[in-house]
Amino acid sequence: MNWRKPAAYIVTACNTLAASGVFADVNKVEEVIVSASRTNKPITAIPNTVKVIDREALESQLATSTSLLDGLSFAVPSLTPAHQKMTSNGVTLRGRTPLYMADGIPQSTPLRNGERSGFTIDPAFIDRVEVIYGANAIQGVGATGGVINYVTVDAPESGDLLQKVATRLTSDNFEGDGFHYKLSGLLGKKFDNTDVVFGVAHDVQDLYYDGNGDPIAVDPIQGDTMDSRTWNIFTKAGLDLDEYQRIEVTGNYFDLDGDGDYRVVDGDALAGIPATSESGKGEGDPTYNEALNLSVAYSHANLFGGELTLQGFYYDFYALYGGGTFPAFQDPAIAPAGTLFDQSALSSEKYGTKLTFVRDNTFWDGLQVASGVDYLRDKTYQELAQTDRLWVPEMIYKGWAPFVQLEQRLVDDRLRLSFGGRFENVELEVPDFTTVAGANNTFVEGGEPSFEELLGNAGIVFDVTEDLTVFASYAEGFTMPDAGLILRGVNIPGQTIDELVDLQPVVADNLETGINYRRGGLDLAASYFWSDSDLGSRILVVDGVGQITRQKTEIEGLEVSAAYHFDSGVSTGIAYSQLEGRFDSDGDGSVDKDLDGRNIAPDRINLYVEAPLAANWHGRLQYARLLDRDFDGGLPQHDFDGYGLLDAVISYRNEQLGDFTLGIENLLDEEYITYYSQTLTYVNDSTYFAGRGRAVSLGWQKTF
Repeated sequence: MNWRKPAAYIVTACNTLAASGVFADVNKVEEVIVSASRTNKPITAIPNTVKVIDREALESQLATSTSLLDGLSFAVPSLTPAHQKMTSNGVTLRGRTPLYMADGIPQSTPLRNGERSGFTIDPAFIDRVEVIYGANAIQGVGATGGVINYVTVDAPESGDLLQKVATRLTSDNFEGDGFHYKLSGLLGKKFDNTDVVFGVAHDVQDLYYDGNGDPIAVDPIQGDTMDSRTWNIFTKAGLDLDEYQRIEVTGNYFDLDGDGDYRVVDGDALAGIPATSESGKGEGDPTYNEALNLSVAYSHANLFGGELTLQGFYYDFYALYGGGTFPAFQDPAIAPAGTLFDQSALSSEKYGTKLTFVRDNTFWDGLQVASGVDYLRDKTYQELAQTDRLWVPEMIYKGWAPFVQLEQRLVDDRLRLSFGGRFENVELEVPDFTTVAGANNTFVEGGEPSFEELLGNAGIVFDVTEDLTVFASYAEGFTMPDAGLILRGVNIPGQTIDELVDLQPVVADNLETGINYRRGGLDLAASYFWSDSDLGSRILVVDGVGQITRQKTEIEGLEVSAAYHFDSGVSTGIAYSQLEGRFDSDGDGSVDKDLDGRNIAPDRINLYVEAPLAANWHGRLQYARLLDRDFDGGLPQHDFDGYGLLDAVISYRNEQLGDFTLGIENLLDEEYITYYSQTLTYVNDSTYFAGRGRAVSLGWQKTF
């Protein structure tokens, strides 16, 4: 890995004292608790890179972003830039797939990755976002890249009535089809021993325009946040049984429906001409997402000297995708070859339980023991919606996993040593099935492949001084390969489920070391990580349809940030992220080619400055520079020509009138082709997308 170029950027970064600007207040960092760690640990006690994006920082990003996932792409530099579409296709964290969660409920669909996991809850109901970087098994299956946990809002502890109304109007070109609006409301109150929150959000998006003033193409396959309407209903209720015991029930229903008012006008990918949109209905039905989350949680804060939490959850997800006359969809028994249009739909239904017991000073002073067991059942299938055919058979994942995590505090709590393990017991049930005609109507004998895996971790955190902390860790995480892609493509007779080696899990190792330094208004952080998987999973797309290939992968990266908070209220900073990934293309056990843009985010530099402008006025400028990247072993047309985007936010707060925000995305109206469209090998003339040009948003919110 060539560190000379990054070193130059790092020196420049530190000299200019800029940073990502989305951290919790540096003076409060010790108080920030990360619930996604399963033990409610402070950030400084976790031997990994961890980021908590609080509500204020989240609103700064949402002021200029079309979606929650788009906003996170600036807040988390090693997260692949979002596509400004209704998809997380190719969005990775540190080069691997993150596990998306909402209040601990897994939103991901690992058995048939629908790439919609980032679009299941409206950001109006999110209090903070917790990001744990790197492969880990803390939350079970799916976190080979890390964990992104959305923590929802609670009723005010003060007992005051929460009444919050927010609205936003956005325009790309100040013409009729370039206007978008959103309205949300929250009610909440804490009574003597009960509390309740209820919220509704409605979001309407029309066309986006690029820097040349042309309408951006709607995504004909993955779906789009453009030309869509979203409804979200959220509720949470809690009952304090006594001083220590509590029961909490949470429900969230999310529905994002495409309107289908526009169709794609092909561009020319080889000539660098992006696709656009025109009025008119495309083929098939509009794409949509529908997601339901339900959770019941019980906690006891003083049981045998420890804390018990028990959560039961249910998640139901259904997504419709765009279609085409792809070879895989053809069936001469239905229509002449080459003429049959179809579109796929994904269904994933899961339920499970999580039991955790944490006790401090167990056996002797300073030893914390966390133990528990998780159970998950996931039923997933994929159908061809227009012809009512089953494309991916009903797969049932059953997994249970006991775990133990130990942490010993030493040297007046300045040194923390941790280690633990999680024993995964997984069974995948697949019935006998016959593939569709596009895969030769091949019969496949069902089976119940299973595996057992002990996933370990170890870490150390040492407070060298009150200002300087160093850490190092090793952790393993696992996920299932995209089993649906494997099964639907079987076209050779005589195969059985138990013989398909590609159904073996993806186990990724993550080795990380880093430092954090805080003194006065200065906040510095740096980390290096290395990750590998002996049997990784890469997706290839052939004739518009994905296929799985299992290959050894290695990924390494460097992340550096610096920020300074002046007494005057001015803050400025920089964040730098570099990633490099390689895979074994010829199966000789040695990596020899670069992973492509579907797996690896571009190297990037994020700069920001924010300051009070006048009484009740506040301003922020942020700049993201995505650096050029050439992919060794790839075709030159899939190399990345970087670009830079400047955003601006001005806010005004008035106790009587409420809070007003003016957000300008892509302030300089830069014309660019998205990272997704430049680097993914299967992008064609209809999916070669320009990025969004200048978009102006005016927001207002009032808390009564």
